Amino acid sequence: MSTLLLRLAGPLQAWGDSSRFTRRETRSEPTKSGVLGLLAAAQGRRRTDSIVDLLGLRFGVRIDQPGRILRDFQTAHRSSDGAVMPLSTRFYLADAAFLAGVEGEPELVAGLAESLRRPTFPLYLGRRSCPAPPDLVQGVVADDLVSGLSTFRWVASSWHRRRMGSTVRLPIVIDD
Repeated sequence: MSTLLLRLAGPLQAWGDSSRFTRRETRSEPTKSGVLGLLAAAQGRRRTDSIVDLLGLRFGVRIDQPGRILRDFQTAHRSSDGAVMPLSTRFYLADAAFLAGVEGEPELVAGLAESLRRPTFPLYLGRRSCPAPPDLVQGVVADDLVSGLSTFRWVASSWHRRRMGSTVRLPIVIDD
């Protein structure tokens, strides 16, 4: 097994798992479904394409910089007739940084890393308004998921690292 490590960091991220209608929530850490969507977009898969081969990947995330929840109100007008659409509330995660890992067979993981370096579709951290960082791919390690997440360098921003000091405990969330 090998593990692909990703730095998920940016001004805004959105990792919804229970959004409905005009209220769009976000989790406080990236979701497996969101990261699999990112991988599928990099490979050029459409929303209707199967991702069965990706479902077996083991997923985890280390919370390097928790960020904070930000609420945004959005309005829209239909371009065809100018009708006002319902007000929507969208939640984002601001100033967060995570180290995410996907563990799988070495050939699959290496192919995913290459797809992320030359993506077919633009890559986002959950929503179109949240572009992925240029240093998204941190590398592929010949370790299991927990070891890879536990030993890789801290990927928080420099201002957050200065504020936290020299000794920190970084929580790891592993998808079942």
